[in-house]
Amino acid sequence: MLWEYTVPAVAAVVVVVAGELLWLRTGLFRRPAYWLSMLIMLAFQIPVDGWLTKLSAPIVRYAPQVMTGLRAPWDIPVEDFLFGFALITATLLLWEHHRRAREVR
Repeated sequence: MLWEYTVPAVAAVVVVVAGELLWLRTGLFRRPAYWLSMLIMLAFQIPVDGWLTKLSAPIVRYAPQVMTGLRAPWDIPVEDFLFGFALITATLLLWEHHRRAREVR
């Protein structure tokens, strides 16, 4: 039953990365500023997501059968990191794509 949470998380990453490499081609993955933004995202995601999903007193509970069960710092499901990466990266890619499209006009 991993298709309910794990498969969409992995698919989101694949779609975003493929979109950049095959269609948008913004060069975002080659920029240090992008990777710095990923570190900033993690600096906020880890304490917040860790507080929400910690196994000792969870606020958000996941059905164990819909995920891998792999957890990173503070019991954060790895799928949450995948979704975070895909969301932030897709936003930055579309922003850069639209910026370039405006410059061409």
